[in-house]
Amino acid sequence: MQFVDEVDIHVQSGHGGSGSLSFRREKFVPRGGPDGGNGGGGGSVYAVADPHRNTLVHFQFNPDYKAQRGGNGAGALRTGRTGKDLEIPVPIGTLIHQKDPDTGELEQVADLTRAGQRVLLAKGGRGGLGNAHFATSTNRAPRKVQPGEDGEEFDLHLTLKLLADVGLVGFPNAGKSTLISVVSAAKPKIADYPFTTLTPNLGVVALSGDRSFVVADVPGLIEGAHDGHGLGDQFLRHIERTKVLVHIVDVSGASGRDPVEDFDIIRRELELYNPELIAKPQLVAANKIDALDDPTRVTALEKRAKKLKLKFFQISAVTGDGVKQLIEAAWPIIAKAREIEAREIELAQEQEEDEAPPPSDYNPALVPTLRGGKKTAQKRR
Repeated sequence: MQFVDEVDIHVQSGHGGSGSLSFRREKFVPRGGPDGGNGGGGGSVYAVADPHRNTLVHFQFNPDYKAQRGGNGAGALRTGRTGKDLEIPVPIGTLIHQKDPDTGELEQVADLTRAGQRVLLAKGGRGGLGNAHFATSTNRAPRKVQPGEDGEEFDLHLTLKLLADVGLVGFPNAGKSTLISVVSAAKPKIADYPFTTLTPNLGVVALSGDRSFVVADVPGLIEGAHDGHGLGDQFLRHIERTKVLVHIVDVSGASGRDPVEDFDIIRRELELYNPELIAKPQLVAANKIDALDDPTRVTALEKRAKKLKLKFFQISAVTGDGVKQLIEAAWPIIAKAREIEAREIELAQEQEEDEAPPPSDYNPALVPTLRGGKKTAQKRR
């Protein structure tokens, strides 16, 4: 499946139905009077976080979404049908921005981080009132009705940030793809040339005791990635939600680079892209020790890691040496972060319940009269 993490879509909610102009005319029944019903409300458009989707590729071929309009009112006080709401499934971790039609500026309107999370994108138009609503003691035969209210219409920009617990970072050919293929069932492309990985890969790591976490392998970073060099800047956002970063550093000497310099370059690129990344918990893994030709490479990298107070591991993704110790070291960090997230979600849900307005019945008499003509969708504030 093609990996797509940025798309533009257009959404439009349904228009409301018009009110009916009708008078009761029934044989042998005098003084029928007005009996025009109200129009039905238009359907709204919602985005729903779907755990079965992991890319935005389906939006490339279907960028336009429109909810059903409401039905018109009819005689005998019949209200028009309500338009069906439209739910758009998106991957968990999707950011939704509204695009200003004039300036093109983006304003965030939603961040879907939990399975089943549902957010309103465009509210359906209200149905117009029929002439029965306008009957009074002095105007017993009103010929006034309301047109349906137009729905809202927005241009949206969707951005996907993968939800993973562990992010693997490092230079191209450092062994990140090999490691994720060893610790999980993921099958990334592995080859002996730079930038083998062109899109992020996700894998689920299973530990003893029903413990598991998701690891993300992003394309290799190089110096200047934050400025657009290589592929790193395009996918760095996918590690912004991770709970721990694992630096995979090639110490074999095959690359001809210095491991300590590589490590410092990656840290600098992360900080320049987003200072919050460098503040995340980090582990350092000296990879390819099975092909080590100069032990001082490992010693120098270990010294640098200890100076930064980061845990250091010697591993070989090919033979599996030290891999178990590395993934076990990541688990306590992940478990602690999950506990904090659970508490934050619980507090947020409690706050939403406290701030929710009390339910109220719809009373047409309290609804102001609509003006005729096309309504321009108001910009969401």
